[in-house]
Amino acid sequence: MQRADPVLAAFRGGGPPITSKNKPSRRFRSKKGEYVWASWSNQKLLDTRICDLDLRIEDSELEERTRQLRKELRDKGFVFRPHFWLSDEWYSPDGVPGVGVPFFLAHPRLKSLENEHMLEVEGGTRDWCMKLLRHETGHAVVNAYQLHRRRSWQQHFGKSSVKYPDSYLPRPYSKRFVIHLDNWYSQSHPDEDWAETFAVWLTPRFDWRARYRGWPALKKLEYVDTLMNEIKSQPPKVTNRRRESPVSTMRITLGQFYKNKQARYGRDLAGFYDRDLRRLFSDKVEHKANEKASRYIRRVRKEVMNIVSNWASEYNYRINEVLKEMIKRCDKLDLRVGQDDDKLKLQLVAYLTTLVMNQLHTGGFHVTV
Repeated sequence: MQRADPVLAAFRGGGPPITSKNKPSRRFRSKKGEYVWASWSNQKLLDTRICDLDLRIEDSELEERTRQLRKELRDKGFVFRPHFWLSDEWYSPDGVPGVGVPFFLAHPRLKSLENEHMLEVEGGTRDWCMKLLRHETGHAVVNAYQLHRRRSWQQHFGKSSVKYPDSYLPRPYSKRFVIHLDNWYSQSHPDEDWAETFAVWLTPRFDWRARYRGWPALKKLEYVDTLMNEIKSQPPKVTNRRRESPVSTMRITLGQFYKNKQARYGRDLAGFYDRDLRRLFSDKVEHKANEKASRYIRRVRKEVMNIVSNWASEYNYRINEVLKEMIKRCDKLDLRVGQDDDKLKLQLVAYLTTLVMNQLHTGGFHVTV
């Protein structure tokens, strides 16, 4: 995505200047080209600077996926090809006809570490990765051809110059926007509306005319189709190969990276009240011998979290943070299980979903993707 998030500044510094004495080397690669750090303990790996990992798109699963993206553009008749580099997150910076890809997708060991700290890996599966690549390529196409300056583009999507909001309140049932990524992301900003619409248009073997028949969003898709047919054979106006925040300049350790990221994703969590917990669990004397509420939440946490994440389109990490706070508070209140396991699980899922949806309709989704 194209926004500038001040919180991300913490990801891109925090270490000594790179000099000839401490610049990244290939000492972490064996003679066979394998990464020696892949077998290290978590703590040793977390103490390693990201720039020292010697990561690259080549020889990783990302190589095939970026190649597939370029093929999709070629199949559409484009002469334009975005460039890709490893960075701290998914994004296409303003004025750059290319795409930054999260570094942790370059190796299975790093994907495992990401999953351990964030409880999911954004773009970790092939389908998810391709969705994000198509979305970000939409931004790169706008940058390459400066499409946001066209009056017709602004008439369909709005002005790109509009400031990115800290949060947005989506309308889940609106048919004015396509649905591609989670959290109704096309509704967050005109640039994201464009990128999501472009991604739907680019997806191979997807009949977007049939899928969006009768939707106002179809007019946007038809506009994309007309515009792309107009420019696809033209050379891009912007041809720089700039790479913003490449991994070679990320001097912080993996441990600091995840400390920053967890703080960022955990902010502004939905709140809950003691009375809600007492409705879910029990503080009655006759239930004192029953399983502790905190233990019960730990036992069903993964299953409940996955269900809520699937239906509420919220990050696993944020849901888990709410569950962790619930566990602490249940211990403080000495709450116990007071009803049938299946019934309680259903109520816990419903309650967590309500918390997430209340956040959606009050504070909205934070623009963190």
